[in-house]
Formats: sequence, structure tokens, C-alpha cells
Amino acid sequence: MSESADLAPRHRLSALGLLVDTISDLPGIALPIIAALIGTRGTDLGALPVIGAIVGLSLLLRWIKWLRFSYTIGADEIRIEQGLFEHSLRSIPFDRIADVTIDQPALARLLSLAVVRFETGSGGADEGVLQFVSASEAHTIREQVRSRQTGTAHPGDPAAAAEEAELLFEMDRRRIMILGFYSFSLAAIAVPIGLAFKFDELLPGSEYWIGLAEEEAGVVSAMPVAQLASSLLAGLTVLALVGIATGVVLTTLRESGFRLERTARGLRRRRGLFSRTDMTMPLHRVMAASIATGPLRRRNGWYGLGLVSLGGGEEAAAAMEVAPLARLDEVARLLAVAGIALPSDDLEFHQADPGPMRDHIVLRSVLLLSAGLGWWLVGLPYGWLVVLPAAFLALRDWLAWRQEWRATGHGQLFLKARWWNHIQAIAPELNVQTVTIARGPLERRRGLATIHFGLVNSHIRFAAIPLEEALALRERIMGVIAPVDFSHLGRKT
Repeated sequence: MSESADLAPRHRLSALGLLVDTISDLPGIALPIIAALIGTRGTDLGALPVIGAIVGLSLLLRWIKWLRFSYTIGADEIRIEQGLFEHSLRSIPFDRIADVTIDQPALARLLSLAVVRFETGSGGADEGVLQFVSASEAHTIREQVRSRQTGTAHPGDPAAAAEEAELLFEMDRRRIMILGFYSFSLAAIAVPIGLAFKFDELLPGSEYWIGLAEEEAGVVSAMPVAQLASSLLAGLTVLALVGIATGVVLTTLRESGFRLERTARGLRRRRGLFSRTDMTMPLHRVMAASIATGPLRRRNGWYGLGLVSLGGGEEAAAAMEVAPLARLDEVARLLAVAGIALPSDDLEFHQADPGPMRDHIVLRSVLLLSAGLGWWLVGLPYGWLVVLPAAFLALRDWLAWRQEWRATGHGQLFLKARWWNHIQAIAPELNVQTVTIARGPLERRRGLATIHFGLVNSHIRFAAIPLEEALALRERIMGVIAPVDFSHLGRKT
């Protein structure tokens, strides 16, 4: 620890953050409050004193935690001290910080507060977080960190905070609406159902629901077939409309104001209607790319692009969605900025050997059919129904094999996979850290192997390839990465 950090003034988090935390965690204390309402019913005590005690205790604990939390910005490190009974002191050197992310949840944004996250790539989910500070203080902290790292800017100087940025990609309202249409969600239905299960003691007993089900079953059985079909169709239509509307609303909240810019620090992304996030991914820390699409999106020429970074486990540190909905030429342009290329037209892709897939299907089908036969032999009905899962799983495996393609070329690894939500992973060979060859019983029988390429926060697998090809590929990749000093991976050179 540096002496400069010892001499630097200590700062506390914003006291308004206590209010934000308390309001945000009200669902967590909802059960004790409901228990107080039920438990004090019919007594002279009343529920208000008990509820007041619960909320007061929650505030007291948060206030003590707030008192014991402080941070210091020194000349070469940030120091975070916290803890009442178990005191901890965390030092984060400036040269280990990839960047500083600023998040503003909805309520915090109303109060001009922000969460500051220091991204170091140490792999921890809580590398260094200041929750909450004022929005102006958050931007000052970020500029102080950058000025200490570069030695060129002056912390607190408004001119230093105004970065020269090149707009690379943005989402207008039309694209957000299209993405919302594709982002079908049943959260509007799932949330009430989840709350009903959580607070089932407030709902009628099982006898009520059984009686209601029997009554509705009688009504349905008396319906003509045409009316029953039209009612079912109407129900499915309503369900689809609710799913589409929910997807549009959630997408609008998340992607509103989406802007991707190239700055001196890297790729800067800002998005969010109520909860605003502002994060930067340094280009020299990009490890791999992921291009995702679906049946409808691909048919209409839409793709989503994400970049995997040398960072921690959180989305803000490990991966960044840089283009939620883009055309293929836009994806190619963004990949070029990150130093990654789409596969060329002359690149030859290969499928996995179908042998292990067929062996899996046969073995699983034999086991399921044997179970169904045994079910029938002991006199139990409907044993033939095992044919349905056997057929479904066989179709799933065949579709997965049919859509999986691999290739190497131009110093990169390419993998196309998944038959429904199609994904294409691209990684430079130089970023591979481990190469593993695995062989199961079915693969050994056919002289095949699966080769795994380990990357930071990512993984690429070439399944069911000839053993000789796997060994040769491993030797070639090891020859590429052996001279690389991984202690400098993700740092500016």
C-alpha cells in the first residue's frame, strides 16, 4: 500500500444511497411485513409498530454499514475499506483498472446518484464498487483514474472529460421496436404467477381452486368443437400479443438511447431509458466475438453482435453487446474496429462426424423403448408414450448436428452452432490460452475426438473430428500461442 493513499482524504458514499437501497430492497422485507400484518390481526398491538421496527432495523443496519465504508483515491491506487466485525481493506492499483463503469438505476438517477464499478479483470464479481455516489462525483472519479493512468489529463477539468468520440452504431426507435418484436417475453405473466406462489397464504385454499377447475372443465366439455377451437385460438392470440408487447416494453427500457462510440479509451456504450449505463471496453482487451440471430431475424437480415473481453464475471466487465440489432455489413464494420474479421467466402467449413450423434440417438432410444416395454409388461397403461420423447430428442440432436460447422483460417477460429438461436463464435488464435483434446467411449470407437479451445470468459469446441486432425490442430495452435507472453494479455503495448 502506498503512502499517498494514507495521506489522501477519505470519502464516504452519498447518504441518499441509504434511501435508494432501502426502497430497492422493500421486496426483500415484504414477507416479514406481511407476516406482521397477519400475526397482529385481531390484537391490540396493531401492525404499524411491528412494521416500523422492521423498517427501522433495516435502516439501522444499512446506516452502520454506510458508516464503516470509505474510499480513498491516492496517487497510484484506490483503497476501499469496509466492514464492522470483519474489517477488509482492498487496494486497486490504477494500472490494473481496465476502465470505470458508471451505472444509474432508475431511482438513483432521479436523485442524481450513480454506481461506480472498477473493472480489473481479476475474475471477481465484486472487484470494486462504490454504491452510491453523486453523479458528478462518479464522473470526477472516472476522470481521476484516467488521468492517473495516462498522466495527460487533469482530474476535475471539464475539458478533460469531453472525449473525442466517433459514433459507430446507434439504435433508433424503429430498430428498438423491431428488436422488441423479436424479443418475445412472458414476464408479464410469469411475474404475477411467481408472486402468487410467493404469497400463496393470502390466496384461497386448494379446495377453491379444485372446485373452480371442475366448474370450468364442465363448461369446456359442453362447448361445441368449433367454439372450443376458436376460444383456444383466441387465447393463444392474446398470449402472443402479451408476449410481444412485454418484449417491446422491456427492450425499450433497456436499449433506449443506445450509442456505441469509439474513444481514445476504446468502445464506449451508453443505453437505458430509466436505468442508464455508461461503460467502456478497451479494444486491446477484446478476446472474441459472438454473432447471434434467430430464424426470423436471419430471414430478415438482422444480427446481434457481442464482444467478449478480458474481464470479470459480470456483463459489464466480461462481455458487451455492441450491436443488439444490426445488418451484416454493420457487424463486419464493428468487427473490423475490434480487429476481428468475418469468414471470407472462400473459407471452407466442416461438419462434425455424424457417427457419435447417431450412436447417442440409438442408445437413448433403446433405453427409452426398453423402459416403455417394461412399463407395459407390468400392466401399466400408456407405455407407448416413451416414443414421443425419444423422437423429440432424436430430432433435437439431428438439428443440432446439422447446424454445427467449424473452420480455421486467417489466424482465427470459427464455430457456427445451434439450430434455433443460431450463434457464430469468432476468436483470434493468438487469444487461445488452453487446448484440450477429449475422447468419450463413442468417439474412441470411431477414432474421433473433441478439441476444446479455452479463452478468457469464452470457449470454443470442435466436436467429433478425426483424431489425427485434432492432434495436428493442437500442435499448430500451440505453436502460435507458445511465444505469447500471457502476462501482457489485454494490456496496451
